[in-house]
Amino acid sequence: MAEHFAVNGGARLVGAVDVVGAKNSVLKLMAAALLAEGTTTITNCPEILDVPLMADVLRSLGCTVEVEQGTVTIDVPAQPGAQADYASVSRLRASVCVLGPLVARCRRAVVPLPGGDAIGSRPLDMHQAGLRKLGASTEIEHGRVVAHAEELRGAQIWLDFPSVGATENILMAAVLADGSTVIDNAAREPEIVDLCTMLQQMGAKIDGVGTSTLTVHGVPQLQPTRHRVIGDRIVGATWAFAATMTRGEVTVRGVDPHHIDLVLDKLRSAGAETEIGTQEFTVRMDGRPRAVDFVTLPYPGFATDLQPMAIALSAVSEGTSMITENVFEARFRFVDEMVRLGADARTDGHHAVVRGVGRLSSAPVWASDIRAGAGLVLAGLCADGQTEVWDVEHIDRGYPRFVENLCALGADVARVQAQPRR
Repeated sequence: MAEHFAVNGGARLVGAVDVVGAKNSVLKLMAAALLAEGTTTITNCPEILDVPLMADVLRSLGCTVEVEQGTVTIDVPAQPGAQADYASVSRLRASVCVLGPLVARCRRAVVPLPGGDAIGSRPLDMHQAGLRKLGASTEIEHGRVVAHAEELRGAQIWLDFPSVGATENILMAAVLADGSTVIDNAAREPEIVDLCTMLQQMGAKIDGVGTSTLTVHGVPQLQPTRHRVIGDRIVGATWAFAATMTRGEVTVRGVDPHHIDLVLDKLRSAGAETEIGTQEFTVRMDGRPRAVDFVTLPYPGFATDLQPMAIALSAVSEGTSMITENVFEARFRFVDEMVRLGADARTDGHHAVVRGVGRLSSAPVWASDIRAGAGLVLAGLCADGQTEVWDVEHIDRGYPRFVENLCALGADVARVQAQPRR
């Protein structure tokens, strides 16, 4: 038996929803705890599957980890292990972020090539190139990244693309290197800022936080700390799309609205009204949305994680939208599932053209990744009849209490155990 979400269309979402810590931040913060011996505590953690999976990765490195009610406590030994467990890493793409901390602390790391979402290739070339600049040797051997370093020395590093993962790994290695490191064309996502903030609390010296040039002055050692994860801007933006698509009114609490300025601007262009507060915002929509074009880019551009929501919105908007995907090439497989729901959409390379229809039609659909799953649920809210969204374990990896929150806003959604049918 497998689980699916039974989504009955027609509801107008109204009410308030609380958003907890960012999935894309908490896992990297957990990895950063490896940089200091002792007990680090991370609060406001989302209760999603990836957190205990990351805890297993850290346990395989000799850490003692407790996960309880939104708080993760990590006790790091004086000599952590340098070889991550394959069974844990293979289930979690973000687990590769232990590479930088292990090279910094142990001068050695063996990390199996990670698993995760099916949204296209995400090679580790820039991670390895950055570590080599710092003085490490790295190779791919038998499906594992193997790195060694006699010492790490500061370096000038230019990233060909502002990769979040590469920025994080290089940054976490550089904080314990001898001398100063400059990372040019670094990623600027709020989650990078959150990581820098925690590292600074641990004693790291980092200049240029929030810009595309990070300057890291290495220190001999760091200290454990206590840190609160920033609110999840992708989850917050998902609720903003949901309010717009269902012509509802939703207040989202726990997210800095300035982290999704571009999203809210796009939704205003589609006809929504927004109210901005401190760590909260409200989105209100009365009529049918107008078609809007979207182009995914690194932050502060439109996030690729929100591309499925953009397509879902376009599918029910008045007019024709073009969505351009510049980050992950396989994200458009989501379009095939939207077509099953009656969307008028086609793809050509890294472009999708979507002509809005008045109403989608229910069908069984399958989630290929976290955000595609959420996008299909939002589409189901705008479809006639009952839509079945399968492979919901993907959704559970990014959206804590998703069904419960939807129901609290007035949606008719249930988690059902049944035999899948294709």
